[in-house]
Amino acid sequence: MKLITTLAIGAAILAVGSLKAEDAQANFNKLCAPCHGKDGSGDTKMGKKVGVKDYRDPKVQAELTDEKAMKQIKEGLTENGKERMKPFKDKLTDDEIKALIAYIRTFKK
Repeated sequence: MKLITTLAIGAAILAVGSLKAEDAQANFNKLCAPCHGKDGSGDTKMGKKVGVKDYRDPKVQAELTDEKAMKQIKEGLTENGKERMKPFKDKLTDDEIKALIAYIRTFKK
């Protein structure tokens, strides 16, 4: 009986984890993909215009720490007085941002 209960709890935890991954992908596709592309390449009209980096590149991934990514997603990114990325602190919770960063890490080749 304990084994069945343990397996049921484990399955529930895995289901919640996969929902979070799906939520992160949905958030990325909705909020980030218009500039960063669904594959993280940045190969979009807007991505090229603002010069987004290719998240598939291991070097780009290494330079983008989780802390830096958290700050940029929350606060946005302004360079030379021009907004390059809108802030999402009012649209995403810290947990959603952490899940989004984990999803971005999956693009690394």
